[in-house]
Amino acid sequence: MSKKTVIRFCGFGGQGIILSSVVFGTAAVEYSNKYGVQTQSYGSEARGGECESELILSDEQINSPIADKVDILVAMSQQAYNKYINTLKSGGLLIIDPDMVTTLRERKDIELIKVPATKIAFEKIKSKITANIVILGFLQNFTGLVSEENLKNAIKNLISKKFLEVDLKAMNEGIRISKDIRR
Repeated sequence: MSKKTVIRFCGFGGQGIILSSVVFGTAAVEYSNKYGVQTQSYGSEARGGECESELILSDEQINSPIADKVDILVAMSQQAYNKYINTLKSGGLLIIDPDMVTTLRERKDIELIKVPATKIAFEKIKSKITANIVILGFLQNFTGLVSEENLKNAIKNLISKKFLEVDLKAMNEGIRISKDIRR
């Protein structure tokens, strides 16, 4: 039986939402020999408008690029959380940035994890724009959907060399957070 995982990244333009699904998808498809489909949508604004990207990963071919419900929802803004929380399956994983998503609906049927990605990116990495990569490091380590090495390879091949050093630091911070939560 095929193991299929549907991940939705959502937030606003400028947070690297689309890039997150492209990097994670590349780590899975090009380096982990999984099948993947990625879709995206965003408002007409260059920055600040609504943005979401869906990534379907599977051990077998994927017949439809659309999923009604997602297994993992990564919400990096309150507006995106409000719009997409009902798409998260019962038993699913919700990852939020608590500085960006402050009002949560009561759902006892999901696992909620708060990853202070924006705060860590700003305080530890000194680059607020790496919050999405903090989330990817966390997601990699917490779910095991891709290996650390494969995520690192995807980052190295898709991120501008100018930002590579800070993005690898951000990835490592996300991995550290996941390990701390597991303890």
